This record gives sequence, C-alpha cells and structure tokens, in this order.
Amino acid sequence: MSPRRDPPRGRRAPVLTGRRRILIVCGAEKTESAYFKGLRDAQRLATMSVAVIEKGQASPDEVVRHAKRRAEGEDYDEVWCIVDVDRFEREGGKISEAVRLAEAAGIKVAVSNPCFELWLLLHREQCTAHCADCGVAERLLKRRLPAYDKTRLRFADFAGGVQVAVERAERLEPTGREHTVNPSSGVWPLVKMILEQT
Repeated sequence: MSPRRDPPRGRRAPVLTGRRRILIVCGAEKTESAYFKGLRDAQRLATMSVAVIEKGQASPDEVVRHAKRRAEGEDYDEVWCIVDVDRFEREGGKISEAVRLAEAAGIKVAVSNPCFELWLLLHREQCTAHCADCGVAERLLKRRLPAYDKTRLRFADFAGGVQVAVERAERLEPTGREHTVNPSSGVWPLVKMILEQT
C-alpha cells in the first residue's frame, strides 16, 4: 500500500460526508416544491441532501412512475412522492394505484386528503371536519392567511408552524399511510424526518 499523500496547498481533499440522500417528487407545479425547498433551506441540513423536483400536473400514479424513472441509477436513501387525493380516487382509483406502484418500487407516498392545502392549514389551525374538496381546504387556509397564493407560496408564512403541523397531522392519521381519512395528510412523517436531521 502506498503512503497517503496530503493534497497540494490550496486544494482540499474530498470529504466523504455520509449524508442521506432524499428525492422528493411533487405532483403539482408550484406549491409543494416551494414548500419543501423552503423547508430544506430553512433547516440548513447537515446530514441530509434533499432534491425536490416537480412532475407538474399529473395523476398520482404518473408521479410515482416518474419518481421511479428519476431514481433509477441514483443512490437515494429514500424517494418520496407528494400527491393529493383531490379528484383522482374518483377517477379510476389513481391514488390506490399510486400506492401499489410505490410499494412495489420501494417509494414512499405522502398523500394529502383532500389536498396539500390541508397540510398548510395545519400550520395555522387544527382541522378535523371533513373537507368535501380542495376548494374547501383552500378557503379555510385563506381565512387564516388571506394572502395565500398557491402559485407563489412563501415558506416564511408557514415556517413557525411546521412542528405543530406535524403534531396535528399525526393526530388526524397516526400511521401517515391511510389516504382514505378526510381530512388527513401523510406529509408529516417526511417533514418529521427532515426536522430530526438538524
């Protein structure tokens, strides 16, 4: 074995950090990715690398398929898909299909019922009443945050309520995996894991 050499002055030797690598694929164009990028940046993660990408307007099963393709050949420790029940379960069971596909591929799915706005609302107040659709959840959120605009989410509007949102969502659905409960959000296990990395 040859002796170890120090790198030339002015250059640093590469450091192996052992950081966990997480891929988050969002099934919408702006809201979810803005939230997770804001959370990632606010937490200043030292032990985890979080990549956030958008699939755009796609059904939950398409989001999972996209995540599977993006993860192929990469060394991610976990892959998560962020999707809404919205209208998709009525339109051919696309949430159930997404969950089935994800389980087969080793991907985790964070489903909000009826939508991601419910997760955001939990940063501001507890919500235990059935939300008939995304419009109801969004109206409840705007009652607490009148300036909310899903196309220009500001993480700062939610930063102070992240831990309480985790606690409220966990009380609504303790496993984080039962997407038929309304209201509920399976986002909390992912966010809790990110919070624990700081």
